Amino acid sequence: MNIGFGIVGTGMIAKFHALAIKDIPSARLVGCFNHTTAKAEAFAAEQSCQACSSLDAMLADPAINVVTISTPSGAHRDPAVAAAQAKKHVLVEKPLEITLDRCDAIINACDEAGVLLGTIFPSRFSPANQTLKHAIDCGRFGRVTLADTYVKWWRSQEYYDSGAWRGTWQLDGGGAYMNQAIHNVDLLYWLMGDVDQVCGLTATLAHDRIEVEDVGTAIVRFKNGALGTLEATTSAYPGLLKRTEIHGTKGSAIVEQDDVLLWDFHSPSGDDAGIRERFARKPGSTGGAADPKAIAHTGHLRQFEDFVAAIQNGGRPAVDGREGRKSVELILAIYESAKTGRRVTLPL
Repeated sequence: MNIGFGIVGTGMIAKFHALAIKDIPSARLVGCFNHTTAKAEAFAAEQSCQACSSLDAMLADPAINVVTISTPSGAHRDPAVAAAQAKKHVLVEKPLEITLDRCDAIINACDEAGVLLGTIFPSRFSPANQTLKHAIDCGRFGRVTLADTYVKWWRSQEYYDSGAWRGTWQLDGGGAYMNQAIHNVDLLYWLMGDVDQVCGLTATLAHDRIEVEDVGTAIVRFKNGALGTLEATTSAYPGLLKRTEIHGTKGSAIVEQDDVLLWDFHSPSGDDAGIRERFARKPGSTGGAADPKAIAHTGHLRQFEDFVAAIQNGGRPAVDGREGRKSVELILAIYESAKTGRRVTLPL
């Protein structure tokens, strides 16, 4: 079965969607839509697809089976709901949306239409992160006691000035947490399970003309009892690789970007040496730490392959809408804690 895709929104991240689709033999990019016709036509010419004159025209095309949403974060709901109502499967770039009500509107629309919904979080598809997840699930860490994630990136003032939606509550939904660090917020959720409580602080320290935070720290208590920290910033020059640390009574591991910096357990396994060798530090990768365009589309490709397989096999995508909602909920809890100065208990 050949799966046809349509892309709504034709900015930077849409190009990563297009690259992923083109690398899947059983998928093809059929069309794109942008409210600015010239932008849609330029994207269509570059990606060899059809520029649709309206969203309705795209949704009426029987050759399109999946609609991917790559509009600004606070503009995901309406096209996603419309796509579901047109019986198209829906794949939404992170975050799913910027409020829980808007997330739920997308989830409910897809449930009611009987179509699949996915939220794009490529970090879950990193082989290093999947190896870390397997070690946790197998109990190699003993009791996990501490789980930390750090996204210390740099974004210039020009980055925020380049789009009127950037750095706004209405369309960005937040700053360093909601736009950049949400990948690792989701990753920590996936690795550790649900969060019980959070206490957070945020500030805007390095950029002008933005409404949202460019630095934040948060402490969480997971429902399994472990504690953790989540640090996020776009004000750490020159931009560092994102990092995740897991510690327990029988082992510790550190993953930086897609490299394993530490893999040390009380009870060694025959696979440990191979894991250290396979995921040894690879020089030259920046992972988008200073430039959002400086990433590979490999993670998107793996997730798009998973979504296509779910359609073809009648399964579920690895990161569905409800999974995508969780990181939004935790980030909103961090914002609430920062605003009130109090611990916030989840669910909200």
